[in-house]
Amino acid sequence: MFHLRHHHLFLAAAAATFLSAASAQERPAQQYAGLSAQLAAGESGLPGRSIALAVDLGPPDAEERVTDLGNGREVFRYRMAFNQIAEGWSWQPNANPAVDDYYRFKFLPVQSEWVERGEYAQEDKIGSPQLTHVRWRYDYFLAFDNLYAFYPRQVDDDAGFVAELPAGSSAHLSLRAHLRLAPPVLSESTTFWKATHAHPDDFTLKKRYFVGALTALEFVDQRTGKIWCRIEPGQGRCQAP
Repeated sequence: MFHLRHHHLFLAAAAATFLSAASAQERPAQQYAGLSAQLAAGESGLPGRSIALAVDLGPPDAEERVTDLGNGREVFRYRMAFNQIAEGWSWQPNANPAVDDYYRFKFLPVQSEWVERGEYAQEDKIGSPQLTHVRWRYDYFLAFDNLYAFYPRQVDDDAGFVAELPAGSSAHLSLRAHLRLAPPVLSESTTFWKATHAHPDDFTLKKRYFVGALTALEFVDQRTGKIWCRIEPGQGRCQAP
């Protein structure tokens, strides 16, 4: 479930870059707003459109992703075993756990944005007036239901996408995911936590999803833009030259 495992990781997450099929760069928030407007206007050409988004990898040492092979090479592993979307539209309550997942859709994190929305005075604890801050966070994700088109379903916490790269390259690595949009194209949920005396913050979390099928994952050198290697359906790993 995302919000339990990744809540704190996203507090310091940097904004990721969105790349459209035409390579015009937009922030995910802008792209989401644009697609929302098109959907509201009755645009029918969105399903089937391809987009590409940079995955938010979080801290460099997140989950100990890199293994040094000791021969001038290293292995970068992006684990997917727990990247399951717990929204209602992702539930499969009749799933047989031996052959299928309860949560149909998986996610790749794209961006997290904080918005400060002012403050107000209140007295949550009698005799102790204090200021309460109003904070919103918008988390953006890729949501897709075809993870096992890339590798067989397995009970393995290390299951995910794997790339063998030149040693040291993971220090400047970007992961770019390609998604083919499918209905409903976008989805959103809202969760609210009321301020308390110990934590005087009204906190609203908006989760926003670009929905479709994953078509490729590219491991990219951030400094040069060079694509080290690319994973497509039928592959769970790739190897750079």
